[in-house]
Amino acid sequence: MDVLTAHLAQDGALVSEYALSPAMPGESPLAMPEQSLSRFDAKTERRKMIHKRRQPWISRTLTFGGGLALSVWGGYEMYRVIDVGGITFFKWMLLVLFLANFSWIALSFAAGVVGFLHLLFTRPKQPEIPKELHTRTAVVMPIYNEAPSRVFGALQAIHEDVAATGLGAHFDWFFLSDTTDPDVWIAEERAFIALRRALGPDARVFYRHRAKNTARKAGNIGDFVSRWGGAYDHMVVLDADSLMTGHAITVLASAMENDPDAGIIQTLPLIINRNTLFARVQQFAARIYGPVIADGLSCWMGRDGNYWGHNAIIRTRAFAAHCGLPTLKGKPPFGGHILSHDFVEAALIRRAGYTVYMLASLAGSYEESPPSLIDVAARDRRWCQGNLQHLRVLGAKGLHPATRQHFTTGIMAYVSSPLWLSQLLIGILLVLQASYIRPEYFSQDFTLFPTWPRFDAERSLMLFEVTMAVLLAPKLFGLVLALFDGPVRRGGGGVIRLTLSALFETLMSALLAPIMMMVHAGHVLHIMFGFDTGWEPQRRDDGSVAFNQIMRRHRDHVILGFVSLIAGLLISPSLVAWMSPTIAGLILAIFISWASGQKSIGLALKKAGLLVTPEEQTPPPIATRANQLSKTLAAEGFDSADGLRAIYQDANFREAHEAFLPPAPPRVRGDIHPDRAMAEAKLNDAQNIDDAVQWLQRKERMVLLHDRALIGLLSRLPAPAE
Repeated sequence: MDVLTAHLAQDGALVSEYALSPAMPGESPLAMPEQSLSRFDAKTERRKMIHKRRQPWISRTLTFGGGLALSVWGGYEMYRVIDVGGITFFKWMLLVLFLANFSWIALSFAAGVVGFLHLLFTRPKQPEIPKELHTRTAVVMPIYNEAPSRVFGALQAIHEDVAATGLGAHFDWFFLSDTTDPDVWIAEERAFIALRRALGPDARVFYRHRAKNTARKAGNIGDFVSRWGGAYDHMVVLDADSLMTGHAITVLASAMENDPDAGIIQTLPLIINRNTLFARVQQFAARIYGPVIADGLSCWMGRDGNYWGHNAIIRTRAFAAHCGLPTLKGKPPFGGHILSHDFVEAALIRRAGYTVYMLASLAGSYEESPPSLIDVAARDRRWCQGNLQHLRVLGAKGLHPATRQHFTTGIMAYVSSPLWLSQLLIGILLVLQASYIRPEYFSQDFTLFPTWPRFDAERSLMLFEVTMAVLLAPKLFGLVLALFDGPVRRGGGGVIRLTLSALFETLMSALLAPIMMMVHAGHVLHIMFGFDTGWEPQRRDDGSVAFNQIMRRHRDHVILGFVSLIAGLLISPSLVAWMSPTIAGLILAIFISWASGQKSIGLALKKAGLLVTPEEQTPPPIATRANQLSKTLAAEGFDSADGLRAIYQDANFREAHEAFLPPAPPRVRGDIHPDRAMAEAKLNDAQNIDDAVQWLQRKERMVLLHDRALIGLLSRLPAPAE
């Protein structure tokens, strides 16, 4: 007998009261009209800004002016490199590709300089918990086939932390489930009932399961806003792996109250709770270098910022009025529902005259990261499609120039990989041409001097060194700031261990970069040829992957690495030296990918004091509490239980489940759903519950669990003979 069943048996009336009280409050609809990307009336923009603020022209000038100046210098130097003896077609291609890639990292470098200087000379203070609030905020957590013990434990920890501020009455809490796995759905409901019992009858915690997950996460949030959003001034959006302290959430709510112009206020989540090698590398990089990059971004964005889909607060009515996403014409991957909805929602709410900005220094916002290289590759495939889809949105009417820059940033994050790969291939072709192909020194056109296939080697080496310095500078900025910050320095293991960790992370990043280049280039080509990526739930904990699967995913990368090595040795040993980081990363791809998901390697580094972060040395109390609650819920067996057996064995829970279901629509005569018909036939043919559990497939189980009549058939089946 599990804990929930014991509670039901011991105090059935009380539990029944919690379970059968409405899973959701009464609806308070808000109209959420679909927005047009091709039309926008500027007269509708909310132009009256109550809080006048200066635009961050200095930061923008330093960022974009500095990035442009560095790009022009780099382009000129590259032109001088290839201008020795004349420029051929391949040389022009190399110059164009170099400019595209170098300008990208130059802009990131300039933003990093701005962030570094801002953090070096200013020490933003943490705002205090507000003494009072006057508005109501919904805290919403969309979930999709996640382990219930994790998400329900996390939300309970957040709920308790907000309650401890004394302002808990201003917040309602919602699980918005799009789960398609019947066992996970039932586990969610059981965990929800247990959570309500743990928090008591006054806790305003709710749960809604959508039968059809139309438009995925954006549709999930949109469904909530259009049906219940009218009751709330704001909503805090969490991810399934999010944690936010009561301090952070109440400060966000207060900031929204005091800034009527704000549409979205974003936080900077830190990565925590990671143990595999790959995740620990990401966790360390986000903690040490992330603040520099985020602060530089925040400085130049000002109040024309972006939204990353979670750990942020949104003005509900503004969101409803201006962020109804259109369905793009055509089929996926470029048509259909917008996948990376968050960028577009920020663009639309900013277009309407509301501001979007980030509180980069606000503490208490956390998330987790994928555990292995293969998990990141799977996630990035979906993100790649979403960002490339923004090519259809980039030219939308009325968007702020900063918004178009955000879209360009997202697109270039993936397009830069095939551009980098093309630059490498063109470079190899040029070296091959110079080494093995007899050149036409004198063309058919009359010239006084021959065309020599030569390069300025000295200038080329200097440009390579500068490119590496520009690429690595933000890491150095983050390390310098961490070394000068006492708590961060001590939390990172001290000067020596922190420096060694930064060197190890840099080495890992160098080896991972060519692998991710190939992965992203493959994603881009896959999408350009019209293949849809789908939408699978993200793994949270285990980074282990079957070795044969790792070999299948990376064998082409290893082959390319060896081909590059052999070709380089045949062409020029100096070419091998120049490409050594790329070649090494590709040749070692299988080993690196395997090692990336190993907890043992990550924990060994942790034991040695490497790749540690302050939040790991002194875990945030909310993270400790969430982990404890998750373990408690996992021990109750909800995650692994069979949903049909849970419904069958527990009459009280079955009654609660039926109460949570929406009213059944009237059946149309002659309209026979194949899965329902099959489920009913199998139930009628089953001699006991074991037959039903064995025979019913996933889709049939989902139909059954939505249908009160079929649930009745299931409940009347005999128990198996002893």
